[in-house]
Amino acid sequence: MFSLLAFALALQTATPAPAAPIVLRAPAAALRLEVADTEPARERGLMNRTFLAAHTGMLFVFDRDRPVEFWMKNTLVPLDMVFVGSDGVVRSVAARVPATSLSTPDARIPRRDGSGKYVIELPAGEAMLDGIRPGAIIHGITAIE
Repeated sequence: MFSLLAFALALQTATPAPAAPIVLRAPAAALRLEVADTEPARERGLMNRTFLAAHTGMLFVFDRDRPVEFWMKNTLVPLDMVFVGSDGVVRSVAARVPATSLSTPDARIPRRDGSGKYVIELPAGEAMLDGIRPGAIIHGITAIE
């Protein structure tokens, strides 16, 4: 019994529950985003998710504006990726990045790159619907640290 409890506690520690989503404002929608601001959280990202509701996704936070590349391993839903500078201005959008399956060979897994301090992942097609395009401002993002 004790070893089972110790295992359960270790598992809980190794896989922390996601923090409550934050809300940022795109030009035409409020976005509810989970925050990935540590290396393990950024590596895990939206892996193994089978559904994302409209106006939801993940905000990846880096230490500064810089080039970043995303490898979509085990990303089971197609996504829009929004690269945002430290000033909150959208630099680029990678629209409709295809989903992968758990059996997709590594050489065939999509990669997308851009530059920014922040990257927002949303369901595919969402960026356009929410008015997100290069030059748009994501309100509230500059308050994230």
